[in-house]
Amino acid sequence: MKFQLETAPGRNVFTGYGKGYVEINRTRHEKCLVVSGDRLLFEWPQRWEDLAAEHFAFLRGLQPEIVLLGTGPTQKFPHPSLSRSLYEARIGLEVMTTDAACRTYNILVAEGRNAFAAIWMP
Repeated sequence: MKFQLETAPGRNVFTGYGKGYVEINRTRHEKCLVVSGDRLLFEWPQRWEDLAAEHFAFLRGLQPEIVLLGTGPTQKFPHPSLSRSLYEARIGLEVMTTDAACRTYNILVAEGRNAFAAIWMP
């Protein structure tokens, strides 16, 4: 699916997504990644089974206001012990399907929020 967002000029936004890929600023990506308004990072595990507490600690160090965790076509929740560092830092964590995370992220960035999206593409 492709969509347009004109309200966040100069920021990283999702311009499309589909099975096995996301598009950020019209550039296709087929690996799991973390995106914010001004960063695109590939320091994210490619398999759900490899997700560990240090990945959430890494996100905490980036000091987001909220993290959207896109878990592919179905919603999967990480064990609470993994995301504890975000909770302790009072950083919001929302878990949703990847398509929902892409749409929600775009809205938050357009509002000027310091949102990060951690995206899986199984």
